[in-house]
Order: sequence, then C-alpha cells, then structure tokens
Amino acid sequence: MGRAIIVANQKGGVGKTTTVVNLSAYLAQEGKRTLVVDLDSQGNSCSGLGVAKDEIRKGLYEAMLGLVDTAEIIRPTGVENLSILPSNINLSGAQVELVGMQQREFRLKRVIETVKNTYDYIFIDSPPSLGLLTINGLVASDSVIIPIQCEYYALEGLSQLLKTINLVRQRLNSELKLEGVLLTMYDTRTNLSKQVTEEIITYFKSRVYKTVIPRNVKLAEAPSFGQPISVYDPKSIGAVSYYNLSKELIRNGEKSTG
Repeated sequence: MGRAIIVANQKGGVGKTTTVVNLSAYLAQEGKRTLVVDLDSQGNSCSGLGVAKDEIRKGLYEAMLGLVDTAEIIRPTGVENLSILPSNINLSGAQVELVGMQQREFRLKRVIETVKNTYDYIFIDSPPSLGLLTINGLVASDSVIIPIQCEYYALEGLSQLLKTINLVRQRLNSELKLEGVLLTMYDTRTNLSKQVTEEIITYFKSRVYKTVIPRNVKLAEAPSFGQPISVYDPKSIGAVSYYNLSKELIRNGEKSTG
C-alpha cells in the first residue's frame, strides 16, 4: 500500500505546491507510481503539472461528496508514472458543506483509500489554512512534511500547526507522524536565512531534511509553463535540490521500514 504524505503549513507562500509538484515528479521519474491530490481550491498543483483547471468538470470535491468514483477523475500528467486527482473552484464550498455531514473529517481518507494500493506515493497539497479541508488531509495521511521558509516570520503560527497535528493524532489518526521539516527559499547571501535555519534545527533536530531548497528563479518560472522543474530546467539549482530531496525521502522510508 502506498504512503500518503500531506505537505502542510497554514502560511501561504512557503513552497507547499512547489514541493508537491517537484518532489512527486522526481519520485515518478525514479519509477515510483505517484499521485498528487490537489486539496486546494485554487488548483495550483493542477496548473503546475499542466492540467487545465477550467476543463475539470468533476474533481476532488465531487469525490469527497461521493458523487463520483475516485478512479474516474484521476488524470495522467506529462510525467510518466505521475497522475493527479484534480480540484476545481467547487472545492471552495466544501468547507461549508462538510460541516453538517457525518464523518466529515474522514471524507478524503475514504477517497484515497479506494486507490491507495495503486500508488507508491500519494502527495496531498493542502490549502493555506487549518480548516476542515486540511484536517481531512491530515486524517487521510500517514505523515506530514512541513515546509518552512527561511524568512523573518518563519516560525509564526508554527505552534498552532503542531497543536493541530497533535490533536488529529490524539483523536482522529493515531498513526500520523512527522515525515520531516523542509527549509525553503534559502538565500545564501543573507545572515537571516542562516539564523532561521539554526533556530529550526535547534527545535526540530533530526527531523529537518538535510536538503535545503534555495531561492531560485527557475522554480518560480516553471509553473507558468505547466511543468515541474525536472522538465523545465533539470540543471538548475532548484532542480538539483528537489532531486536530492526525493533521494533523501526514499532513503528515510527505507530506514523506517527496514
């Protein structure tokens, strides 16, 4: 059965979608059957993988409401072994509609479980909030990757995220673990990036990935072309970093199962 990993942080602009798109693409290129679940109504993972959001008639929203079978709406991408469970603007209404439903926190888990045996990795791109959609993502996942940008307000709100993860673990998903903490937007020219890195390593210790994602123009450009960095510019520093991260993730997984 595949591993479901949510990339979560309620702060926007920390590199959640960039990480989901590029990490999943490299794992797929390593021969791992990989699925991206776009849990954000903005559909940025869809755009980053070249899937036209305006063409999506049925997506994750309909699957969570039980209106369509999951396998019917999963789409291939331009990367071999990489598929996406897309979302559209309808998902923005799910926060409200799910509130009154039974087992509302388990809706995404049920969706994913129907296809989990088909994939080695399932990456969930969460919205920038700690609302019901993100809770669904945490309940459906085996582990969490927390991207943290190397900037002044990096640790702001982090305690609330960790509290939410612990509450989910206590009440809804006892198997949920912290996969790792990923440092993003690292700028080698500033002392601030170094200071933030030291703070995060002091707090999370060995849970911090050795791979650090730098600020990189190519990483920012790639989504506008609907391509992961491995396709858009595989020799860029951003590409090398996500390639290294994919290798680190695989090694960590082998250690934990070995």
